[in-house]
Amino acid sequence: MKGVAAAAGLDRLLVELINLRVSQLNACAYCLDLHTRAALRAGETAQRLGVLAAWRDTELFDARERAALALAEATTHPADAGAQSVAYAGARAALTDAEISAVIWVAITMNAFNRVSVMSKHPVRKNPGTPAR
Repeated sequence: MKGVAAAAGLDRLLVELINLRVSQLNACAYCLDLHTRAALRAGETAQRLGVLAAWRDTELFDARERAALALAEATTHPADAGAQSVAYAGARAALTDAEISAVIWVAITMNAFNRVSVMSKHPVRKNPGTPAR
């Protein structure tokens, strides 16, 4: 998906925000750990990661990111047709057709990984070099 997303114009930070938001919705600890570290490596800030679950209530995300996050959420919760329509309309205003397609595929892929990880009970292990608390 990295190559597809990049070819469509989605930068690494936006892909990681999508991965994280979908993983938050699915309560996948393993993927949250993995993609938080990936987002930080890609240059994301701790502040934005800390408020990602409440992204609608902040001014920290631009229109393009907000559209992608709303579309990813609608993809994660497909039973809410109203939210899907609103999210898709918002995405049409802020993203290209290729970006919309990539956001949907990133979200679908992350949802699949979340489900496998949650059902398999992948453990979150302490990272080497992390100080003891």
